[in-house]
Formats: sequence, C-alpha cells, structure tokens
Amino acid sequence: MKIGVILGSIREGRFGQGVADWVMEQIANYDAGDATFELIDLKAFNVPLLEVATVPAAANKQYDDENVTAWSKAIDACDAFIFITAEYNHGVPGAFKNAVDQLAGEWQGKTVAFVSYGAAEGLRSVEQWRQIVANFDMRDIRTQVSFSIFNEAQDGAFAPNERRAGEFTALLDSLLKTARA
Repeated sequence: MKIGVILGSIREGRFGQGVADWVMEQIANYDAGDATFELIDLKAFNVPLLEVATVPAAANKQYDDENVTAWSKAIDACDAFIFITAEYNHGVPGAFKNAVDQLAGEWQGKTVAFVSYGAAEGLRSVEQWRQIVANFDMRDIRTQVSFSIFNEAQDGAFAPNERRAGEFTALLDSLLKTARA
C-alpha cells in the first residue's frame, strides 16, 4: 500500500515545509508494515488553473497539460493520502483546491487523513476539505493533527508541541486501518 503525503502549499517560505519534514520524520520512526509513504510536493508540479472545457470526471485520466498528467500519475499511484494543508483566510489553499479539482477518478474511494496548520490550527480548512473529498467518495478519518503557527513556531521555524507525536501515531494507526479495510 502506498500513502501519498501531499504538501498542499506552494507559497515561498511556507510554514508547511517544516510540517512536512516533521511528518516524514515521524513516519520514518513508525512501523507501517507493508505501507510505504511518499512526499508529494504540489509546488513541484506547477499545476495550471483549471480552464479546460472537459470536466475532469469525463477526462478518463487523459489530460492535455503535461503538468496535470504528471500530477494525475502521482495521485493515481497512491492508495491513500495525508493532506498537509494550510488555512488561508478561513479556508482551503486555492492552489491545493485547484489541483484537487483537476482530477477525479484518481481520488475516487481512497482514504485521506489531515494534518493542518494556521492561525486557528487549520481547523476550518479541514472542515472544508471533508466536504470536498466527500464528492470523490473518499473516506476521511476523524483523527487529525492540527498545528498553531503562533504557538508551535520558534523564530518562524516549525516547533511542534511534544504531544503531537502521539497524536500523529494515532492518525497513522487510523489511516492505515481504514485504508486496509
């Protein structure tokens, strides 16, 4: 089983890079059995704005743009996901939402967990993501890990509270159990 860990912010100097690094460190120390994890950095794909006339659900995973095709292949290769999501202006990051909207069948029926961050720990973003992924019949797990950009940063660098490691282990346990079911 392959789990895609998607870093969904494309901003310069993004706080999410520190979160993603921490997530991957936690995964390296976790016994996931047959599961493998791959960091998928949205910024590396340069996904364009969704402007095509063909609705992604009707595209049959065939896209005109090479960046969307690369994004499609990366997502389709995964059995489940961890979304690392910021909260921008009380909502989901626009670039991440646009990238999700570019695809359809690649997401269908897969399991997703959420790691969020923001001024209010990204909680509102996750609540919106839960509505969005429901459209793809994705199974979102209830366990989530949420970080404060104010309380879990030192000199602008990510510095999580000690309890977060245990919370993340619970997230991984739930994600893998649900994805394997």
